[in-house]
Amino acid sequence: MAAPITARFGKFRVLLDLAGTGTYTAPCGFTSKSLSLTKSLSEVALPDCEDPDKPIVLGRDVESISASVSGEGVLAASAVETWLDGYESTESVAIKIEIEFSTGTVTWTGKMHIESLEIGAEQGGRVTLNVSMQSDGELVRTDTF
Repeated sequence: MAAPITARFGKFRVLLDLAGTGTYTAPCGFTSKSLSLTKSLSEVALPDCEDPDKPIVLGRDVESISASVSGEGVLAASAVETWLDGYESTESVAIKIEIEFSTGTVTWTGKMHIESLEIGAEQGGRVTLNVSMQSDGELVRTDTF
């Protein structure tokens, strides 16, 4: 059996370009991050025309697609201004999400709103940050495999 090709934590990057210059940087501090790709579906009942007593099956059609990014970790001083400026903006920010494997890279680019920032701390610990971002329009995927 051959082992699967996988990617390490540092090869999953969430990069922002608040200035819109095409220069993306990854704010420091995440110890956990995720990308969720979702579809909103509508359902339609599809009866059997030859045997109306058969159970109806459901057909599903895509109504919309969406993406979200969440991350958590420590609040790094170098990232405070980036996160706060992005949150305070009424405009969505340019984002690039990359997963780099030894065989190639999957990249999504588009715009997202920084939906929420949760800053916290516990006695004896460090200041932490939880981030939630929601897509604003299409994320375009490119692969280099």
